[in-house]
Amino acid sequence: MTDAASTRNPAPPIARWSALASLAIVIPAPSIGALASFWLFPGPIGLVTYAVCKAVLYLTPALWSRFVDGEPWSWSPPRKGGFGIGIGLGLLIGALIWAVYLVLGERAIDVSIFREVLDKNGLSTPMRFLVAAAWLSFVNALLEEYVFRWFITTRFAAVAPRAAIGLSAAAFTLHHVIVLLKYLPVPSTILASAGIFVGGLLWSWLYRRSDSVWPPYVSHAIVDLAVMGVGYWALM
Repeated sequence: MTDAASTRNPAPPIARWSALASLAIVIPAPSIGALASFWLFPGPIGLVTYAVCKAVLYLTPALWSRFVDGEPWSWSPPRKGGFGIGIGLGLLIGALIWAVYLVLGERAIDVSIFREVLDKNGLSTPMRFLVAAAWLSFVNALLEEYVFRWFITTRFAAVAPRAAIGLSAAAFTLHHVIVLLKYLPVPSTILASAGIFVGGLLWSWLYRRSDSVWPPYVSHAIVDLAVMGVGYWALM
């Protein structure tokens, strides 16, 4: 991640061609991985494809920003705060997720399909599920903030400044739809995807407000813990 507040070595403006080229590489990567792992080749081939796509997703922003766009690397220090908003949004969204599940129950999640997909990926035991849940909530959430909130939002800002937050939220939603369709009925997928899009909007807005990925990450992690809690409750 780059430090927008750096005055010692300020980054040059991002060229439009560079933003478009990097977006064309980064945005499709998680969708290709999700299609391979969950739909086309569940099992070893799908997992390898998924891992390669994740490597492209996570490595491209750091390498492209530094060696193509000439931006300095940074830990994205939260100088402007924003953690209170992040925690509040996370708790609110998490509570809404649990409320929807408690109201819809088995109509929201097809447990048999959920279990089948987890079996194929070796995640159907409680301990393995909890390990995967911890990874998704604490590590993957941070990586997604680094990619979608920092890199993709700033690149869209170089192409379409007024639409950057909405476009980054749409990019964030895309691969989630592919995964959700494997677990949920179509109406539940539409509802969940709308929620993910709104979450992407809020987190991109919070990133722009705080100039740091850490406040939206805290919010994202809380929401992912709520989602994993619903999954564990439904499965176990």
